[in-house]
Amino acid sequence: MRVAIVGSGAAGLASARHVIAAGFDLDVFEMRSVLGGTWVYTDDVGKDRYGYPVYSAMYQGLRTNLPKEVMGFPDFPIPEQKKSYLTQAEILDFLNQYADKFNLKNYIKFNAIVTKIQPINDTWKLSYVDKPTGNVIENQYDAIMVCNGHYNDPVVPTIPGQELFAGDIEHSHNFRNPEKFRAKRVLVIGAGPSGLDLTLHISSVAKYVVLSHHLPQPIKTKYPPNVQMKPDVKCITDCKKIQFVDDSCDSFDYILLCTGYRYSFPFIDDTCGITVNDNHIQPLYKHMIHIEKPTMCFIGIPFNVCAFQMFDLQARYFCKYLKKSIILPSVEEMKIHTENDVRSREAKGYSKRQMHMMGPYQESYYNDLAADARTTPIAPVMVKLRDLSVQRLYDDLLNFREDRYKIVDDHSFIKVSN
Repeated sequence: MRVAIVGSGAAGLASARHVIAAGFDLDVFEMRSVLGGTWVYTDDVGKDRYGYPVYSAMYQGLRTNLPKEVMGFPDFPIPEQKKSYLTQAEILDFLNQYADKFNLKNYIKFNAIVTKIQPINDTWKLSYVDKPTGNVIENQYDAIMVCNGHYNDPVVPTIPGQELFAGDIEHSHNFRNPEKFRAKRVLVIGAGPSGLDLTLHISSVAKYVVLSHHLPQPIKTKYPPNVQMKPDVKCITDCKKIQFVDDSCDSFDYILLCTGYRYSFPFIDDTCGITVNDNHIQPLYKHMIHIEKPTMCFIGIPFNVCAFQMFDLQARYFCKYLKKSIILPSVEEMKIHTENDVRSREAKGYSKRQMHMMGPYQESYYNDLAADARTTPIAPVMVKLRDLSVQRLYDDLLNFREDRYKIVDDHSFIKVSN
C-alpha cells in the first residue's frame, strides 16, 4: 500500500511514524525546505522566494501556551528540563529529534507543494509542484492523510467604515515582532491565546493598546497600565477613530486582527466530495475519516485538545484501519454517528464553527478512538494538566509560563517550585 501525507508538521510526522511502522510505502509532501509546520519561524510574509504563499503564523518571542509535559508524543516525550513552557525553537528542535528517532526525514519531499488531489477509482491521484524547478509531478496512492494544519487561511472580517481608516489593518498571520508599533496607538481585535499574547508583546513598545473582545467573563490577567479592554468594534468613523458597541470611541494608528483561521484545503479537488462550511468539514467520521471515501483521512482537525497526543492517536486509528485490524461501520452508520454528534453539539448551543471543538469533551473523544482501535488511550493526566494550563493563561498571562510541572502517573501531576 502506498500512502501520501500532506505536511510535515507535528501531525504529519506522527502520521509518518505510524505509517512506516505499519509497513506501508510512504511519501510526505512538505511545501517548505524544512519540517516542523507551524513551528517554523520565517521573517518572510506574503510570498516566498519561489512566488508561493508563505503559510507561517509564527512570531518572534513565542513560547508555548501548554507545558512540555502535555506537548510530547505518547512514546516520545519532550526531554526533562528546568522549565515547562518552551520556545518555538525548542519545539522545532524536539520535532527534529522525533523525526531522527523514527527515521522520517528520508520519506519527506521538501519544497513540494501539493496542488491537486482527486479520486481515481479506488485510488488517489496527487499532483505536486517541485518549487525549485517548477516541474509538475503526478503520483498515485492508495491512501491520503491530510496534515496541513489550521493556520494557513486567516479570517479577515470586514469592519464597517474600514475604507476611512488611514492606518494599517492586518491579520496576526503577518505579525513577526512588535517594532512597527513603537510609540503607536494599537487596537487588537480578538482575545484568543494569540490576541492575549500579542497584546502583551505590543504593549512593551506601543504608546497605548486596546484589546477588543466579547469573552463572557472578564480577563483576570493584569496587563501593563497602557492596555485597556473594550467590547466589540461597531464601526470606523474616520481616519483614526473607532466606535465600539458600547458607543465609546477611541483613536488608533494600527488595527491588528487576531480573528482566527479557516480550515483550508485548496489542493483537494471538488470530486473528492469534501466541503468546508464556516469551518465545519464534512463528511467526516470521528472528525477525521472521509465517510464516502475512507482511504482519505484528516489528522488534527479537532481543536481545544492535547494536540500532539491526539495526532498520534488519530494516526494509530487510521493505520489500524488501513491494515484491516479494525473495520469501520457502514457508510450509513457512519453518517448517523456524525449526524448525532452534530445534533448533540447544536443542542449545547455550539455554532457551526464549533463543530470540531473538543474542550470539555476531549477525553471521551480520545477514549472512544482508543477503544474502537483497541489501542492505548491518552493518559487522563494530559487533559487535566492541559485544562489547568489554559485557565492559568487567562488568569495570569504575565506569569503562567513560569509554572513548572511534573507528571506523577497517568492520572496526576504536581506543580514544582522554582
